[in-house]
Amino acid sequence: MLKEYKTTREVTGPLMVVENVEGVSYDELVEVEVPGGEKRRGKVLEIDGNTAVVQMFEGTQGLNVSDTKVRFQGDVLKLPVSGDLLGRTFSGAGRPIDGQPEIIPDEERDINGSSINPAARAYPDDFIQTGISTIDGMNTLVLGQKLPIFSGAGLPHSVLAAQIARQATVPSANKSGQEGIEFAIVFAAMGITFEEAEFFRADFTNRGAIERSVLFINLADDPAVERIATPRMALTAAEYLAFTKNMHVLVIMTDMTKYAEALREISSARKEVPGRRGYPGYLYSDLSTIYERAGRLKGEEGSITQLPILSMPEDDKTHPIPDLTGYITEGQIVLGRDLHQRGIYPPVNVLGSLSRLMPKGIGEGKTREDHSGVANQLFAAYARGQEVRELAVILGEGALSATDKKYLEFTARFENEFVKQGDTVNRTIEETLTIGWKLLSILPASELKRVKPEQIEKYTKAVETALV
Repeated sequence: MLKEYKTTREVTGPLMVVENVEGVSYDELVEVEVPGGEKRRGKVLEIDGNTAVVQMFEGTQGLNVSDTKVRFQGDVLKLPVSGDLLGRTFSGAGRPIDGQPEIIPDEERDINGSSINPAARAYPDDFIQTGISTIDGMNTLVLGQKLPIFSGAGLPHSVLAAQIARQATVPSANKSGQEGIEFAIVFAAMGITFEEAEFFRADFTNRGAIERSVLFINLADDPAVERIATPRMALTAAEYLAFTKNMHVLVIMTDMTKYAEALREISSARKEVPGRRGYPGYLYSDLSTIYERAGRLKGEEGSITQLPILSMPEDDKTHPIPDLTGYITEGQIVLGRDLHQRGIYPPVNVLGSLSRLMPKGIGEGKTREDHSGVANQLFAAYARGQEVRELAVILGEGALSATDKKYLEFTARFENEFVKQGDTVNRTIEETLTIGWKLLSILPASELKRVKPEQIEKYTKAVETALV
C-alpha cells in the first residue's frame, strides 16, 4: 500500500516541496490529490535528505498546502506502446486527445530512454527524399541523421514541417532485401497555439499522412513540465517503432525553443544559478539527451532520423539554443527572412545551410552519380551570383561583364525555379537534378568546373531534349 503524505511545505510555480518523505527516488512518479478529490500527476525533481521537490504536470492551481495529499508511486513516467500508436494523436503527457480509447500496450517504456551507444551505431549512409529541392539537392537528409531547421518568428516552418511529414520517403526501402520496411512519422509539437494544433491535425488527416504518423501535441497553455516530457514521449514511441517494429522513423519536433524556455522556467523556479541569457547551465547536456537518441544500430533494420525545428530569437544564430544545437547535430537548414519577404517558399537560405552527412547519402546507387557535382556547382554559382548582385547594386548592371550578367540571370532563376516551389509540390531527386542542370546550362561551359565533362555532355543534352 502506498504511503500518503500531508507534509507539503510550500508551492512555487509548478513545484511543490514535500517534507519528511522516506524511500523516494529521483524521477519517481507522484500522485497528488487536491482538496475536493481531483488527482494530478507529478514527478520527483530533486531529493535533499528527507525533502522532495515535486514537479507537477497539471499545474499547482488550487493546491492547499495543509490539505493536499501526496502519494509516491514507486515508478517513473512511462508511455504505453504498441503497433496501434500509428494514426493516433496524444497530449504532450501521452494521453489520447483524438476521441479514441486508450492504447492497449504491448509494453510500457520509461520515456527518459538513453542515448545510443556510439560503439553500437551504424553510420548513416542512406538517402531520405523530402520532395523539397533545397534539402534533397543541396543539403541532403540522411537516414539516421539529426538535421535541425533554424527558423524565425513569422517564417513558415510549420508549413514546411507538415510538408516534409507527408512527403518524406526512403527510396532504398523498395530495394532488394529492404522490402517490407515501412516509413513512419512521429511528430512532436511543443508550446503551439490551438490554431496551429488544428492546422497540423487537419493537414495530416486531409492529406493522408495520419495513417503512418503519431502526433504528440502540447499547447501553449499546457504546463511547462509537460512540454519537457513531450519530446521524450515522441522519441520513446519512435524507438519502439524503429527497433521493435523495424520501421524507418522520422521524428519532427517543433519548436525546440519553446522546450528550452520551459526548461528555463523550471530552472528559475528551482532557484538555480542561471547561465547564458537565463538558460540553465546544463542546457547543452539536456538537449543532447534528446538529439543523441537518433541514429541507426548495427544489426537493426529500423532507424530514427530527427528533424528538430527551432525559432531563433531575433534571428540570432549565436543565441544559446541554435548555438548549442549546432554543436550536437550534423548541420542545419536555415530559413531566410529576405527570401520569405520576396514570396519565395520554402525560404531556405542555401548558402547558410549545411548537411555534414550529405556526402555519405548521395551518389550512384543512392541518388544519382552526378548529384555531388551538381550540388557543388549550384552552390558555387549561387555564391558568385550573390556577389555579382551586390556589385550590380553599387556599380549598375552596365558595369558588369557578359559572364557576370549570366551569373545574375542564374541567381534570379535559381531562386524562382529551384528554391521556390509550392507547399504541395513533391519533387523526386531526378526532377531536382534536372532543374539543376537546366539552370547550369545558363552559364558558359568554361564556368562549370565542379562537374565532370562527360556528365555535362550527358545531362545537358538530356535537358535540351526534354525542353524540345
